[in-house]
Amino acid sequence: MGEREPGGAPDPVPAAMSRAARERFLPRSARARADHDGPLRIGYGQTSSQPRTVAAMLRLLDVRPAHRVLDLGSGSGWTTAILGELVGPEGRVIGVERIPQLVERSRAALREHGGGPTEIRQARPGVLGAPESAPFDRILVSAEAGELPMPLVRQLADGGVMVIPVRERLLRVVRSGDEARITRHGAYVFVPLVE
Repeated sequence: MGEREPGGAPDPVPAAMSRAARERFLPRSARARADHDGPLRIGYGQTSSQPRTVAAMLRLLDVRPAHRVLDLGSGSGWTTAILGELVGPEGRVIGVERIPQLVERSRAALREHGGGPTEIRQARPGVLGAPESAPFDRILVSAEAGELPMPLVRQLADGGVMVIPVRERLLRVVRSGDEARITRHGAYVFVPLVE
């Protein structure tokens, strides 16, 4: 019997994570440890996040079919692939990564995975996210900010949700007009968010 969300609906996260196997998105040297429930180094000072942490973030994000999603700090492309599984063929996922070598590697891994409604973009210096493609229904940030970045909040659609670590606390941010409702969900450590 599969896991269920509150209210009895099946939890789509485990199946999406299963379809987007972590191993494919790791460097060859780390693939033997793909099942390890911990962060794994992917080079250039970056890691593939702990699967349990990724699952917790995705449940908070509450991605639905046909959503437009921004995956900021996409790293290996693994979370971008999982998000692509969650949004389905009618959705769209844009991963943004600042390290060129990881951009190329993650693009190749996504092609091997089957692509789907996903793409990886090279981050532009001084620009957070992908404002030219906003608004997004959901934004996942896999790097830790020192404070809530308002340029990202402004990229959310009205009613949109962002999950982001800020000062070692995982925040769920819901945009409501010009306001942002914030709830806090546990302590986590991530690599720093760089503009």
